[in-house]
Amino acid sequence: MAGHTAERVTLARLPSGVAVATTVHTYRGDREGPTLYVQAAQHGREVNGAEVLRRFHDAVDPGSLAGRVIAVPVADPLTFDRVSYTTPEQLDAARSNMNRVWPGDADGSLHERMAARLWEYAGDADAAVDLHTGAPDMLPHVVFREGDDRSRALAEAFGTDLLLSEPAGEDAPEEWAERSFDGKFRVAAGEAGVPAITPELAHNKQLVEPAIELGLDGLLNVLRELEMLPGDPDPRGERTLARNHLGRVPAADSGLFRPAPGVAVGDRVQAGDSLGTLYDPTTYEPLQSAAADRDGILYSITREATVTAGQSLANVADLRD
Repeated sequence: MAGHTAERVTLARLPSGVAVATTVHTYRGDREGPTLYVQAAQHGREVNGAEVLRRFHDAVDPGSLAGRVIAVPVADPLTFDRVSYTTPEQLDAARSNMNRVWPGDADGSLHERMAARLWEYAGDADAAVDLHTGAPDMLPHVVFREGDDRSRALAEAFGTDLLLSEPAGEDAPEEWAERSFDGKFRVAAGEAGVPAITPELAHNKQLVEPAIELGLDGLLNVLRELEMLPGDPDPRGERTLARNHLGRVPAADSGLFRPAPGVAVGDRVQAGDSLGTLYDPTTYEPLQSAAADRDGILYSITREATVTAGQSLANVADLRD
Protein backbone atom coordinates (compact mmCIF):
# COMPACT_ATOMS: atom_id res chain seq x y z
CA MET A 1 0.00 0.00 0.00
CA ALA A 2 1.32 3.44 -0.93
CA GLY A 3 2.21 5.73 1.94
CA HIS A 4 4.83 7.34 4.14
CA THR A 5 6.44 6.15 7.36
CA ALA A 6 9.00 7.81 9.62
CA GLU A 7 11.30 5.73 11.81
CA ARG A 8 13.51 7.08 14.59
CA VAL A 9 16.82 5.22 14.28
CA THR A 10 19.70 5.08 16.77
CA LEU A 11 22.98 5.42 14.91
CA ALA A 12 25.37 5.18 17.88
CA ARG A 13 25.68 6.12 21.55
CA LEU A 14 27.72 8.75 23.36
CA PRO A 15 29.82 7.84 26.41
CA SER A 16 26.96 8.89 28.70
CA GLY A 17 24.62 6.47 26.97
CA VAL A 18 22.75 9.23 25.15
CA ALA A 19 21.62 7.99 21.76
CA VAL A 20 22.77 9.65 18.55
CA ALA A 21 19.57 9.26 16.55
CA THR A 22 18.04 10.45 13.32
CA THR A 23 14.81 9.96 11.38
CA VAL A 24 14.54 7.76 8.30
CA HIS A 25 11.57 8.47 6.03
CA THR A 26 10.22 5.84 3.65
CA TYR A 27 7.84 6.65 0.80
CA ARG A 28 6.27 3.56 -0.75
CA GLY A 29 4.65 3.75 -4.15
CA ASP A 30 1.65 1.76 -5.25
CA ARG A 31 3.62 0.09 -8.05
CA GLU A 32 6.75 -2.04 -8.18
CA GLY A 33 9.93 -0.18 -8.91
CA PRO A 34 13.47 0.57 -7.73
CA THR A 35 14.59 1.92 -4.36
CA LEU A 36 16.26 5.32 -4.23
CA TYR A 37 18.24 6.25 -1.10
CA VAL A 38 18.71 9.98 -0.46
CA GLN A 39 20.55 11.61 2.42
CA ALA A 40 21.54 15.13 3.42
CA ALA A 41 23.59 16.92 6.07
CA GLN A 42 26.53 14.56 6.41
CA HIS A 43 28.29 17.83 7.12
CA GLY A 44 26.18 19.70 9.63
CA ARG A 45 26.60 23.17 8.24
CA GLU A 46 25.25 22.03 4.84
CA VAL A 47 21.60 22.56 5.68
CA ASN A 48 20.01 23.21 2.30
CA GLY A 49 19.87 19.49 1.52
CA ALA A 50 17.77 18.90 4.64
CA GLU A 51 15.35 21.58 3.45
CA VAL A 52 15.23 19.95 0.01
CA LEU A 53 14.02 16.73 1.64
CA ARG A 54 11.42 18.59 3.72
CA ARG A 55 10.00 20.12 0.56
CA PHE A 56 10.13 16.76 -1.18
CA HIS A 57 8.05 15.39 1.71
CA ASP A 58 5.46 18.12 1.13
CA ALA A 59 5.49 17.71 -2.65
CA VAL A 60 5.54 13.96 -3.23
CA ASP A 61 2.39 11.86 -3.58
CA PRO A 62 3.37 8.28 -2.73
CA GLY A 63 0.45 7.13 -4.86
CA SER A 64 2.25 8.46 -7.93
CA LEU A 65 5.49 6.65 -7.10
CA ALA A 66 6.82 3.38 -8.41
CA GLY A 67 9.13 1.71 -5.89
CA ARG A 68 10.47 3.32 -2.72
CA VAL A 69 12.30 6.47 -1.68
CA ILE A 70 14.28 6.25 1.57
CA ALA A 71 15.23 9.73 2.78
CA VAL A 72 17.49 10.75 5.68
CA PRO A 73 17.42 14.56 6.11
CA VAL A 74 20.13 14.63 8.80
CA ALA A 75 22.72 11.91 8.23
CA ASP A 76 25.10 13.24 10.89
CA PRO A 77 23.31 14.72 13.92
CA LEU A 78 26.65 15.34 15.67
CA THR A 79 27.88 17.86 13.12
CA PHE A 80 24.38 19.22 12.54
CA ASP A 81 24.04 20.25 16.19
CA ARG A 82 27.42 21.97 16.02
CA VAL A 83 26.86 23.57 12.60
CA SER A 84 30.22 22.08 11.68
CA TYR A 85 31.92 20.14 8.90
CA THR A 86 33.57 17.59 11.18
CA THR A 87 33.00 16.13 14.64
CA PRO A 88 35.19 17.24 17.58
CA GLU A 89 38.15 15.05 18.47
CA GLN A 90 36.54 14.15 21.80
CA LEU A 91 33.77 12.31 19.95
CA ASP A 92 35.73 10.71 17.13
CA ALA A 93 39.46 11.32 17.12
CA ALA A 94 40.06 8.72 14.42
CA ARG A 95 37.34 9.61 11.92
CA SER A 96 36.16 13.20 12.37
CA ASN A 97 34.67 13.42 8.84
CA MET A 98 31.73 11.08 8.33
CA ASN A 99 32.18 11.23 4.57
CA ARG A 100 35.44 9.33 4.78
CA VAL A 101 34.24 6.17 6.56
CA TRP A 102 31.66 4.51 4.30
CA PRO A 103 30.36 1.81 4.30
CA GLY A 104 31.19 2.06 7.99
CA ASP A 105 31.98 -0.48 10.67
CA ALA A 106 29.47 -1.60 13.31
CA ASP A 107 32.35 -2.16 15.75
CA GLY A 108 34.41 0.88 14.75
CA SER A 109 34.65 4.53 15.77
CA LEU A 110 31.55 6.64 16.39
CA HIS A 111 31.25 7.83 12.79
CA GLU A 112 31.97 4.37 11.44
CA ARG A 113 29.12 2.96 13.53
CA MET A 114 26.77 5.71 12.36
CA ALA A 115 27.65 5.05 8.72
CA ALA A 116 27.24 1.30 9.15
CA ARG A 117 23.73 1.79 10.53
CA LEU A 118 22.66 3.97 7.60
CA TRP A 119 24.37 1.61 5.18
CA GLU A 120 21.74 -0.97 6.13
CA TYR A 121 19.38 1.21 4.08
CA ALA A 122 21.74 2.57 1.43
CA GLY A 123 23.56 -0.65 0.61
CA ASP A 124 20.39 -2.34 -0.64
CA ALA A 125 19.23 0.58 -2.79
CA ASP A 126 19.17 0.64 -6.58
CA ALA A 127 20.51 4.21 -6.74
CA ALA A 128 21.62 6.88 -4.28
CA VAL A 129 21.83 10.67 -3.98
CA ASP A 130 24.07 12.29 -1.35
CA LEU A 131 23.02 15.95 -1.08
CA HIS A 132 25.75 18.43 -0.17
CA THR A 133 25.80 22.22 -0.09
CA GLY A 134 29.36 23.48 -0.06
CA ALA A 135 30.96 26.90 0.06
CA PRO A 136 28.83 29.99 -0.53
CA ASP A 137 30.80 30.94 -3.63
CA MET A 138 30.73 27.63 -5.48
CA LEU A 139 29.24 26.82 -8.85
CA PRO A 140 26.51 24.21 -8.27
CA HIS A 141 27.57 20.90 -9.76
CA VAL A 142 27.06 17.15 -9.57
CA VAL A 143 29.93 14.72 -9.03
CA PHE A 144 29.76 11.17 -10.40
CA ARG A 145 32.16 8.29 -10.85
CA GLU A 146 34.02 8.44 -14.12
CA GLY A 147 33.29 5.47 -16.34
CA ASP A 148 30.00 4.66 -14.58
CA ASP A 149 27.32 5.26 -17.20
CA ARG A 150 24.47 4.75 -14.73
CA SER A 151 25.82 7.41 -12.37
CA ARG A 152 26.47 9.78 -15.25
CA ALA A 153 22.86 9.39 -16.40
CA LEU A 154 21.66 10.35 -12.92
CA ALA A 155 24.01 13.34 -12.85
CA GLU A 156 22.80 14.56 -16.23
CA ALA A 157 19.18 14.10 -15.19
CA PHE A 158 19.69 16.06 -11.97
CA GLY A 159 20.46 19.08 -14.11
CA THR A 160 23.27 21.50 -13.20
CA ASP A 161 25.42 23.61 -15.51
CA LEU A 162 28.54 21.73 -14.41
CA LEU A 163 29.07 17.98 -14.16
CA LEU A 164 32.26 16.66 -12.57
CA SER A 165 33.47 13.16 -13.34
CA GLU A 166 35.81 11.75 -10.72
CA PRO A 167 38.21 8.84 -11.20
CA ALA A 168 38.17 6.36 -8.32
CA GLY A 169 40.17 3.41 -7.09
CA GLU A 170 43.08 2.39 -9.29
CA ASP A 171 42.16 5.04 -11.86
CA ALA A 172 42.53 7.88 -9.35
CA PRO A 173 45.70 9.88 -8.65
CA GLU A 174 47.72 9.26 -5.51
CA GLU A 175 46.19 12.26 -3.75
CA TRP A 176 42.77 10.57 -3.95
CA ALA A 177 43.89 7.81 -1.59
CA GLU A 178 45.94 10.16 0.59
CA ARG A 179 42.77 12.16 1.34
CA SER A 180 40.76 8.99 2.11
CA PHE A 181 38.34 9.60 -0.74
CA ASP A 182 37.77 5.85 -0.92
CA GLY A 183 35.60 6.32 2.18
CA LYS A 184 33.22 8.78 0.53
CA PHE A 185 29.61 7.68 0.42
CA ARG A 186 29.44 7.99 -3.36
CA VAL A 187 32.55 5.84 -3.82
CA ALA A 188 31.43 3.13 -1.39
CA ALA A 189 28.05 2.97 -3.11
CA GLY A 190 29.70 2.55 -6.50
CA GLU A 191 31.91 -0.23 -5.17
CA ALA A 192 28.73 -1.97 -3.95
CA GLY A 193 27.14 -1.66 -7.39
CA VAL A 194 24.81 1.20 -6.41
CA PRO A 195 25.03 4.12 -8.88
CA ALA A 196 25.38 7.29 -6.82
CA ILE A 197 25.80 11.03 -7.33
CA THR A 198 26.81 13.92 -5.10
CA PRO A 199 25.05 17.19 -5.95
CA GLU A 200 26.88 20.21 -4.51
CA LEU A 201 24.19 22.88 -4.30
CA ALA A 202 26.44 25.63 -2.87
CA HIS A 203 25.87 27.75 0.24
CA ASN A 204 25.92 26.65 3.88
CA LYS A 205 24.55 27.66 7.28
CA GLN A 206 21.69 29.55 5.61
CA LEU A 207 18.64 28.36 3.72
CA VAL A 208 19.13 29.81 0.25
CA GLU A 209 16.16 29.59 -2.09
CA PRO A 210 17.94 29.01 -5.44
CA ALA A 211 19.96 26.14 -3.93
CA ILE A 212 16.84 24.55 -2.43
CA GLU A 213 14.86 24.85 -5.65
CA LEU A 214 17.74 23.38 -7.65
CA GLY A 215 17.95 20.46 -5.22
CA LEU A 216 14.24 19.70 -5.25
CA ASP A 217 13.94 19.92 -9.03
CA GLY A 218 17.05 17.78 -9.39
CA LEU A 219 15.76 15.10 -7.04
CA LEU A 220 12.45 14.91 -8.91
CA ASN A 221 14.39 14.62 -12.16
CA VAL A 222 16.36 11.69 -10.76
CA LEU A 223 13.08 9.96 -9.89
CA ARG A 224 11.86 10.51 -13.45
CA GLU A 225 15.13 9.16 -14.83
CA LEU A 226 14.63 6.02 -12.75
CA GLU A 227 11.01 5.82 -13.96
CA MET A 228 9.81 6.15 -10.38
CA LEU A 229 7.76 9.21 -11.36
CA PRO A 230 5.96 9.66 -14.67
CA GLY A 231 7.44 11.79 -17.43
CA ASP A 232 10.94 12.62 -18.58
CA PRO A 233 13.50 14.69 -16.63
CA ASP A 234 13.13 18.40 -17.28
CA PRO A 235 16.09 19.49 -19.42
CA ARG A 236 18.08 21.94 -17.33
CA GLY A 237 21.64 23.19 -17.16
CA GLU A 238 24.34 23.59 -19.77
CA ARG A 239 25.86 20.24 -18.73
CA THR A 240 29.46 21.31 -19.11
CA LEU A 241 31.56 18.24 -18.38
CA ALA A 242 34.80 18.55 -16.45
CA ARG A 243 37.03 16.24 -14.45
CA ASN A 244 37.41 16.68 -10.72
CA HIS A 245 41.17 16.24 -10.53
CA LEU A 246 41.30 17.05 -6.80
CA GLY A 247 43.18 20.13 -7.86
CA ARG A 248 43.01 23.16 -5.66
CA VAL A 249 45.01 26.31 -5.19
CA PRO A 250 46.19 26.09 -1.57
CA ALA A 251 47.17 28.97 0.68
CA ALA A 252 50.97 29.10 0.91
CA ASP A 253 50.71 30.75 4.35
CA SER A 254 48.15 32.08 6.80
CA GLY A 255 46.74 35.56 6.37
CA LEU A 256 43.99 37.50 4.58
CA PHE A 257 42.97 36.55 1.05
CA ARG A 258 41.56 39.08 -1.40
CA PRO A 259 40.11 37.57 -4.60
CA ALA A 260 41.13 39.30 -7.80
CA PRO A 261 38.53 41.87 -8.92
CA GLY A 262 36.14 40.46 -11.45
CA VAL A 263 36.94 36.80 -10.77
CA ALA A 264 33.79 34.69 -10.48
CA VAL A 265 32.88 31.02 -10.30
CA GLY A 266 32.05 29.63 -13.71
CA ASP A 267 34.88 31.56 -15.37
CA ARG A 268 37.05 29.75 -17.88
CA VAL A 269 40.62 30.28 -16.73
CA GLN A 270 44.08 29.48 -18.01
CA ALA A 271 47.11 28.32 -16.05
CA GLY A 272 48.75 31.34 -14.48
CA ASP A 273 45.65 33.55 -14.42
CA SER A 274 45.49 35.64 -11.26
CA LEU A 275 42.88 34.55 -8.74
CA GLY A 276 43.79 36.79 -5.83
CA THR A 277 46.40 37.90 -3.32
CA LEU A 278 47.21 36.56 0.15
CA TYR A 279 48.84 39.07 2.46
CA ASP A 280 49.93 39.55 6.08
CA PRO A 281 47.29 41.78 7.73
CA THR A 282 49.79 43.19 10.24
CA THR A 283 52.71 44.09 7.96
CA TYR A 284 50.74 44.37 4.67
CA GLU A 285 53.35 42.13 3.08
CA PRO A 286 52.08 40.11 0.11
CA LEU A 287 52.56 36.43 0.89
CA GLN A 288 51.21 34.80 -2.26
CA SER A 289 49.93 35.72 -5.67
CA ALA A 290 47.38 32.96 -6.11
CA ALA A 291 47.05 31.75 -9.70
CA ALA A 292 45.17 29.03 -11.54
CA ASP A 293 47.25 25.86 -11.65
CA ARG A 294 45.79 24.73 -15.00
CA ASP A 295 43.39 25.56 -17.80
CA GLY A 296 39.81 24.80 -16.86
CA ILE A 297 36.69 26.10 -15.18
CA LEU A 298 36.83 27.92 -11.85
CA TYR A 299 34.08 26.31 -9.79
CA SER A 300 34.97 27.49 -6.30
CA ILE A 301 36.80 30.43 -4.71
CA THR A 302 36.86 31.38 -1.06
CA ARG A 303 35.26 34.64 -0.01
CA GLU A 304 36.03 34.06 3.67
CA ALA A 305 39.03 36.31 3.92
CA THR A 306 40.84 34.80 6.92
CA VAL A 307 42.65 31.68 5.76
CA THR A 308 45.21 29.31 7.21
CA ALA A 309 48.18 27.71 5.50
CA GLY A 310 47.14 24.83 3.26
CA GLN A 311 43.50 25.89 3.07
CA SER A 312 41.93 25.78 -0.38
CA LEU A 313 41.64 29.22 -1.97
CA ALA A 314 40.10 28.06 -5.24
CA ASN A 315 39.29 24.96 -7.29
CA VAL A 316 39.73 24.56 -11.03
CA ALA A 317 38.35 21.54 -12.89
CA ASP A 318 39.73 20.16 -16.17
CA LEU A 319 37.27 20.71 -19.00
CA ARG A 320 36.39 17.56 -20.95
CA ASP A 321 35.12 17.05 -24.48
